[in-house]
Parts: sequence; structure tokens; C-alpha cells
Amino acid sequence: MTAQDTATETAADQQAEDSAAEKMVIIAASGDLDKAWPVMILATTGAAYGMDVTVFFTFWGLEILKRPDSGITGDDWRQKMLGVFKKGSPDKLGLSTLNFAGMGPWMMKGLATDHNVASVGELLELAQDMGVKLWPCQMTMDLMGLSNDDLIEGLDNPAGAGSAISLMKDASISLFI
Repeated sequence: MTAQDTATETAADQQAEDSAAEKMVIIAASGDLDKAWPVMILATTGAAYGMDVTVFFTFWGLEILKRPDSGITGDDWRQKMLGVFKKGSPDKLGLSTLNFAGMGPWMMKGLATDHNVASVGELLELAQDMGVKLWPCQMTMDLMGLSNDDLIEGLDNPAGAGSAISLMKDASISLFI
């Protein structure tokens, strides 16, 4: 067996191993802190288990991916209003219940710090480092007047619902959060 044969066999083995990896697809449809945390914890845990993990961020879930300095976004007054009321970024997410005008998220973040739980932002960075695919929904970006410049760096290209469904068909685990 030649070195070239060995390299070809090794590449084929790696490709078979990659295609055999279990897949996890998470649909992140909420920009609430108490839903963003589970999305990112499950995504990074799946990646730690060697799974091929994709998170599809749609509607309010895009708030998790917004840059803190994105400001008011959109072209018309309706999109701009969304930008005013949904500021986004991992540091500005509210709670779905017990928000208490911002006091709820402050308390939860304090508890997380006290118990050594990584923040959503830290988990997002970890997910990127672990190779988790982070797909913003193109239709939602268009609807809300968001551009790639409004989102954090290092994301995969925006995709549509069809791409997410295609992945979910072959996934071992599909979650909607």
C-alpha cells in the first residue's frame, strides 16, 4: 500500500466518520434569557458529545445573535420600532416571566455568577469555538430589517426554513425552544 493509498483511505474513513456523527438541530425562536440559556447549554453539550450541532435562530431568537452596538435597525418605521423595543444581544435579554422591569434578569445573572454558570455570551463564544453551526434565519432578518452587520461575527450564512427542515429530517435530536 502506497502513502497515497493510505492518505485516500484515511480521508475516506474521516468522511464516513463525519457523516456518521449524530446530528442535533435546535430551533431558537425566543430571545428570552431563560430560553437562550438552554439553547446554548444544549448546543455546547451536544457538541461536547461529538454531535454535529446546528442552531437555527428565527424571529425573536435572532436577539441572541445581535451585536450590542447594532442600535436601531431597519428601513421603515415598523422595523425601526422593533429595533427600539427589541434591543437584543446576549447581555440585554429579558426573562419570559418575572422580568420585573429588568430586575429579574439582573438577579438571574447574579445567581449564575454565584454558581459558576456561564453567561449566554460566553456559551455563544464556546459554541463557535466548538464548531456549532449558528444559522440566522434569512426571512426573519429581511422581515425585521436586520443585516449581517447587525449580528455578531463568526456566524454561518443566513439560511431559510427549508434548510433547517432538511437537517431536522436526518437529526437524532431536534428541539424547538
